[in-house]
Amino acid sequence: MFEARTLPELHDAIDDIDPARYARTRNFFSGQITRLSPYISRGVISVNMVAERLIANGHAPHNMEKLLQELAWREYFQRVQQHRPDLHVSALRPRIQTEDERPGIPAALLHAQTGIEVLDLCVSALESTGYLHNHGRMYLASVACNIGRCHWLEPARWMYFHLLDGDVASNFCSWQWVAGTFSSKRYIANQENMNRYSGTEQRGTFLDLDYAALERSPIPATLGSCAHPELPCPIEPGPTPLLDPQRPTLVYNGYNLDPDWHAGEAANRILLLEPSHFNAFPVSEKVLAFIRAQAALIPGIQEF
Repeated sequence: MFEARTLPELHDAIDDIDPARYARTRNFFSGQITRLSPYISRGVISVNMVAERLIANGHAPHNMEKLLQELAWREYFQRVQQHRPDLHVSALRPRIQTEDERPGIPAALLHAQTGIEVLDLCVSALESTGYLHNHGRMYLASVACNIGRCHWLEPARWMYFHLLDGDVASNFCSWQWVAGTFSSKRYIANQENMNRYSGTEQRGTFLDLDYAALERSPIPATLGSCAHPELPCPIEPGPTPLLDPQRPTLVYNGYNLDPDWHAGEAANRILLLEPSHFNAFPVSEKVLAFIRAQAALIPGIQEF
């Protein structure tokens, strides 16, 4: 679904965006979304570059408001992480833990066996493509944390593991927002909401209640057991890069793959895959393959 893309290809993708249609339809699974997030997260392009290119293309500011807001949220989360580097393990707004809050993730959700069509499709899509519509992410987080009463930490790590566009700030801040530790209340979506935005027509599920009843409901039997997902991320040592001592060395990583960075300069270019980072924030083989494929578009880069 997502392949490594050159800057000209990404520029064309930005030029094809209709900000007004994005604003009208972005919440629907079938709506127009940019699909640029993997390239933004990996530092191939930036939120500023996207905004500036759209403005240069003549889009009116009032038609761009919603898209600019979404770009701004991503930047805001980065600033939060600068001030709270422990946000991936500690609540930003500590609250009293409820008695039935549990570690892990509902096993039925993890294995795409909830019986709720949109949820099970979202889990399958996440694992097979490394991508998920934002409403799908919110639905999974809502069910894991607020219906299944699981603490946000393990489910958030599980989703980050699979996401091609995963960055620590956006992922963990978003999970905390859903769980109510980064907002004034928890986010809950019922079956009617899921049907509306995903295009499903399911009825009679454990989510097919009004919001007042849903918030009072006990943990559904389907979500009764919890699992602890294994998140293996072996980084195998490779050959030592060959460096020219007469040239400066530029170090890239999975968040900095900008092909324009010092473009045209004679330099050693190194993609650093630091084991200690991936031990703390494991990612899937699919994510690693995406990082390596995108890095390979930078001439002369070597992996270390």
